[in-house]
Amino acid sequence: MGSEAVEFFSCDNNNNNNNNNNGFCYEPKKNTIMEETDNLSIIHGGSWFEEEIDVDLKWSFALNSVLHIGTSEYQDIALLDTKHFGKILVIDGKMQSAEVDEFIYHECLIHPALLCHPNPKNVFIMGGGEGSAAREALRHKCMEKVVMCDIDKEVVDFCKKHLTANHEAFLHKKLNLVINDAKAELEQRQEKFDIIVGDLADPVEGGPCYQLYTKSFYQNILKPKLNDTGIFVTQAGPAGVFTHKEVFSSIYNTTKQVFKYVLAYTAHVPSFADTWGWVMASDQPFCLDAGKLDKKIAERIEGELLYLNGASFFSSTILNKTVAKTLKNESHVYTEDDARFIHGHGLGCRN
Repeated sequence: MGSEAVEFFSCDNNNNNNNNNNGFCYEPKKNTIMEETDNLSIIHGGSWFEEEIDVDLKWSFALNSVLHIGTSEYQDIALLDTKHFGKILVIDGKMQSAEVDEFIYHECLIHPALLCHPNPKNVFIMGGGEGSAAREALRHKCMEKVVMCDIDKEVVDFCKKHLTANHEAFLHKKLNLVINDAKAELEQRQEKFDIIVGDLADPVEGGPCYQLYTKSFYQNILKPKLNDTGIFVTQAGPAGVFTHKEVFSSIYNTTKQVFKYVLAYTAHVPSFADTWGWVMASDQPFCLDAGKLDKKIAERIEGELLYLNGASFFSSTILNKTVAKTLKNESHVYTEDDARFIHGHGLGCRN
């Protein structure tokens, strides 16, 4: 992704006076570049965040303030307070999560796998630095341990500080927070898990995560760490009519090479401006009976889900004709040497 990927455009300098107490100070001078990295461009007096979805498509958000701009060892990071979607987390120019609708993404990521498992007691989350995936997993009454393994301590630290919805999750006695590469952490652990979750950044060229979408990783490292009834679930990128061929269909087909039962499902996430996809896999069949799922939701989960119920999950597995046809005919298998990427570049690809 070029330096134009994330920009802050000057349109109303009257709203910038409250930024000085957020650790990001500037003089409101119109259309002057203040700070630039390969993935983030900041413009004095800026009050818009713009994500470059593709070379000819951009998605903009009006800002209240900039909470954090930085570059960690692994990726460019921004935490922004937007007028429409609340706080949003941006990594390598790609928005990862928005405060007002992240419940859609995280309920879909976590609860289907846990509800399809007969009695999930432990979960390993790859990534998930913002804490939302752990928060949802910890709502299950049968849960004994949630391991959240994120490679980037800086992301975790400022999410702990700024994302108030997850404060309790980060302090929960059942949460085991590990700062490490998920691949290395899984390899060295002796235990097996009921659920392994891929709450990873999208695979962008040069980013830290794309190798965790490959057949060799699923087959040689991840699957051996699942119990016999274990379930693997991963976020699988955009799954809209025009975007599902980027990585969604490939992740689905790659997972099919490793597991006996593989299920793709989707939901619209407003802040992503697209339909999003997840892939769930196991060597045991899934029960998709809406009534049984609703019964499990009532029995197992603390509090009320905002988005997901049995019927909506079942319906999310019924894909439109265009996407279903692509998944049926997809032949690409994700490997280290033959990877697919969504539009953009990670830190490792800087010139």
